[in-house]
Amino acid sequence: MRTAIATVCLSGTLNEKIEAIAAAQFKGVEIFENDLLSFNGTPAEVRRMIEGLGLETITFQPFRDFEGMPDPQRSKVFARAERKFDVMEELGCDLLMVCSNVSPDSLGGIDRAAADFHELGERAAKRGMRVAFEALSWGRHIHDYRDAWEVVRRANHPAIGLVLDSFHVLARGTDLATISSIPSDRIFLVQMADAPKLNMDYLSWSRHYRCFPGQGDLPIDDFMLALNATGFDGLLSLEIFNDRFRAGSARSVAVDGQRSLIAMLDELRRRTGAASPDFPALPPKAACSGVEFVEFAVDERGAVEFERTLSGLGFQKAGIHRSKAVTRWRQGNINIVVNADKEGFAHSFNITHGTSVCALAMRVGDASGTVDRAVKLLDQPFQQPVGPGEMNIPAVRGLGGSLLYFVDHKTGLDRLWDVDFETTEADDFAGAGLKSVDHVSQSMHYEEMLTWLLFYMSLLDVRKTPIQTVIDPGGVVQSQAIETRDGTLRLILNASQSPRTLSSRFLSDLFGSGVQHVAFTTDDILATVDRLKTGGVDLLPIPENYYDDLEVRTDLSAEDVERLRANNILYDRDDDGEYFQVYTKTMEGGFFFEIVERRRYQGYGAVNAPIRLASQTHLASGGTPSEL
Repeated sequence: MRTAIATVCLSGTLNEKIEAIAAAQFKGVEIFENDLLSFNGTPAEVRRMIEGLGLETITFQPFRDFEGMPDPQRSKVFARAERKFDVMEELGCDLLMVCSNVSPDSLGGIDRAAADFHELGERAAKRGMRVAFEALSWGRHIHDYRDAWEVVRRANHPAIGLVLDSFHVLARGTDLATISSIPSDRIFLVQMADAPKLNMDYLSWSRHYRCFPGQGDLPIDDFMLALNATGFDGLLSLEIFNDRFRAGSARSVAVDGQRSLIAMLDELRRRTGAASPDFPALPPKAACSGVEFVEFAVDERGAVEFERTLSGLGFQKAGIHRSKAVTRWRQGNINIVVNADKEGFAHSFNITHGTSVCALAMRVGDASGTVDRAVKLLDQPFQQPVGPGEMNIPAVRGLGGSLLYFVDHKTGLDRLWDVDFETTEADDFAGAGLKSVDHVSQSMHYEEMLTWLLFYMSLLDVRKTPIQTVIDPGGVVQSQAIETRDGTLRLILNASQSPRTLSSRFLSDLFGSGVQHVAFTTDDILATVDRLKTGGVDLLPIPENYYDDLEVRTDLSAEDVERLRANNILYDRDDDGEYFQVYTKTMEGGFFFEIVERRRYQGYGAVNAPIRLASQTHLASGGTPSEL
């Protein structure tokens, strides 16, 4: 299949959009009429720019309110079509996309529409052009692809074909079976768009919330299976209307679009064996079994305070790097790397962001295969010089310019602690009962959220949970969880349009997106909290009112509630289990730790998030615990 993207997907001027499309390695471009109208130059100049970047104009669109118009409007729409053909000749484009009529003046009837398209086909053919018809999901008379196909079939003209748009088909829940019966040579264009499940009118849904395949909730894979059954091997293009994309970087969004198509076609190949010469097979998605380590970039002064915090949390210094100012801190299956070296990536990261998480390492089945997949998905690989005898751990760029490392047993990368570090841990170490990394919470700019959702979903064998809306005293935060099916890896993506939320203020403090908190598991949160208090860890105070309400709305005993109150522990339950959580106070830069105890509970305590955020906001504004 030849892949392309419509200029309407991207922000910027037409020349900026075209350059971004070429940089993202697309071969085709759909010119959206408004982009051409606002361009300060001729269509011939646009053609030269497009062809100069190695691109091809595959479609000029949209041509609106055409079929079924009564006289005298009918003669006017044909005159308008002729003018579009003139423009297309200058653009070097041979395909005009017509979307179904929404005008209140239009007349219904399949035969009437077919007759109009037959005449348009005659006019197009005389100029060596073609016309593709699309059923808008809000079309006045034709809003179903099956009706659009019947118009094309009855028009019975070689210059008239069908457009299949995944949004218009899937948003209405239209049966896909008919697609497989459509001759592939009559499908002139396929436009791809995903979307979140929303209860709203089709027009608003389409114009503001479309997204790339894999970023939404529509059954894109089922659509592609139906399309594949036709033998279709023609134009496959992205047409996305999204407010976030319009606020984002054109180049970044274009790369996301290409990445989404590569991942989508690879999934189709995996399910059907259908191969595309333009998109070679990828290694499988990485099967993750947890976080191998969390690396913090610190300076010498910050290292002293941060390591004191780790010690209070029950971590012990388990190793010292053989050649760098880097230490390993361990507890249970948790590894924290504190990097205070004065050279290399972590040092640069610290200069920009202060004490912060500069890297995560994930345990995967095949580290080199994971990076190979990442590169083919247009993710950015990372390498830096390693010293003699040190292990070279595969990595790609992650959120906010941080790193995502991959460690496997297959190639011995899990021996990094023995190879790169001298062991210092004591055999009689007790710790505070922390067992593993439960989840990692990342905060990002609102317009980045779909980018990083696609990044993780296309690279790792994970699933997404429904988006949660969390109320912060400064606004609303959107929270999206990504997790493996067994819960060994959990990532939380947070973003807000309000600059006053804790998430947004963290971005300002960090000078960019990054990890805002890491949660650890324990089997006995009361015992762990007791040890944290002994270690001098300051825990986030929770308002008294929370516990008064907890006693009323749950069946916890008064004694149980009192124990939670005394230890600032938050509580939630679902049909399957219980969840206990406690937080450290926020450190300099906005980072904090969380400790959780899960008892067959699968969520993240979303009901408690507003309480936690209110308490953190109160303390950040200079309040005292007694005022809560």
